Amino acid sequence: MARAFAEAEAAGKRGEVPVGAVVVDAATGMVLAAAGNRTEQDADPTAHAEMLAIRAAAQVRGQPRLPDCDLYVTLEPCAMCAAAIAFARIRRVYFGAYDPKGGAVEHGSRWFTQPTCHHQPEIYGGIDEARAGALLRGFFVERRD
Repeated sequence: MARAFAEAEAAGKRGEVPVGAVVVDAATGMVLAAAGNRTEQDADPTAHAEMLAIRAAAQVRGQPRLPDCDLYVTLEPCAMCAAAIAFARIRRVYFGAYDPKGGAVEHGSRWFTQPTCHHQPEIYGGIDEARAGALLRGFFVERRD
């Protein structure tokens, strides 16, 4: 999770919403990919940290599914990212801050509980939640001033 926070902090310094994600090989603990949000930099609404990290990990593996991998992310994934997590068959998702407005794991559509979702990873939320929340709040306070 420390690497995900480092990616989030770097994203925030670039003017992106500070969210970071890391895909880890569960058997070896090796980081396959890490990313921070790049929606503004890439002019791409799908360039969420989770999407970027999953894409990069799939490229490293040379396969579209990552069933023996875990995802660490600083914010509860949105519906788009939750769908990508399911399609990639990620084994476990560890996330920091809950997102009542845009999250789709514990909030909103609760993607993994839908009958059309074909894979449900193990979910562990609220990891270092205070730090993740403070990072996001600080970013948005600066933007409002």
